[in-house]
Amino acid sequence: MSEFLSKTFYHNTISDWLLSMAIIVLAVVIGKTLYWLFSTIIRRLTKKSKTRLDDIVIDMIEEPLVFAAACGGIWFGLRLLSFPPIIDKFISNGFQFIIVICVGWMIVRLLDAVIEEYAVPWVDSSESDLDDQLLPILRKGAKTTVWALAIIIGLNNAGYDVGAILAGLGIGGIALAMAAKDTVANIFGGFTIFTDQPFRIKERIVISGFDGTVKEIGIRSTRLETPAGRTVTIPNSKFTSTPVENITREPSRKIILDLGLVYDTTPDQMEMAIAALNEIVDNNTNVEQKRKVFFKTFDASAMNVRLIYYISKGSSIEDTQTQVNMAILRTFNDKGLEFAFPTQTLYNIDSGSADG
Repeated sequence: MSEFLSKTFYHNTISDWLLSMAIIVLAVVIGKTLYWLFSTIIRRLTKKSKTRLDDIVIDMIEEPLVFAAACGGIWFGLRLLSFPPIIDKFISNGFQFIIVICVGWMIVRLLDAVIEEYAVPWVDSSESDLDDQLLPILRKGAKTTVWALAIIIGLNNAGYDVGAILAGLGIGGIALAMAAKDTVANIFGGFTIFTDQPFRIKERIVISGFDGTVKEIGIRSTRLETPAGRTVTIPNSKFTSTPVENITREPSRKIILDLGLVYDTTPDQMEMAIAALNEIVDNNTNVEQKRKVFFKTFDASAMNVRLIYYISKGSSIEDTQTQVNMAILRTFNDKGLEFAFPTQTLYNIDSGSADG
């Protein structure tokens, strides 16, 4: 048996291979055990505390820590074996890179959990819309920064010349910029939305034929919810080149109403109609007092009276229009004012025969 274990296989004895495999298996078992400890015993202890912070920390760091512990055992098991220098260097550098990535992974999970637990409820409870726009951008930006730093530090610890890599990326920067020009345009569009603020979250806008309420303003795109409940995703670059109509910010809704009265209407009745329209506007609390009522035109089939009024901001447009129109209908019927409709009179002319 000892002779078998002492045989050399790929520069290592069989006993060395078995010992290395045993350490690797033990590392995986230890990793599983640590995960069980975190998910049961340690979580039970943290639940007894008054604060939620320790629960968040344990929940977010358990998986990266278990993974790092398993990787450490695998690295230690492989280090017992003899490999050619190039493979040995690759294992050492790879382990250092993985450890840095695990640290970055843990920081990103922890940061995201803290934001979700504390920042998001605070933003939802605040009255300002600025923090609603800033939080998604800051959240994604922080996570991207941590991952970028983790990759750069990991490559540097693994023995790669990060400066040379970045310089190589600079050589292909023109091609990358051409390929990513739409993405860059969308990012600048998002920056324009943030600085100029043509609209905010929860405001209703119209752009390129899409009418909806702004639900999210991201780095690359903005999401609208249409009155039908559908979600429309619009690239941010559209907002720098396309007119945007902000319906929410209108001070009031202007309504133009033309009423046609029959030609049998007398001058006194016309004055009565104008006075009645003024009174209807005065009595409606959802309508601003500024309005215009005037005798507009003599049309082919009616004498037109125009009413221009303004629905106050915050009032229901459809309900207010219904109230005004119903009041006009009742008042005009009570006063005997008749609405006209298009008419056409046909004259039948008999042709006589010529005497011969």
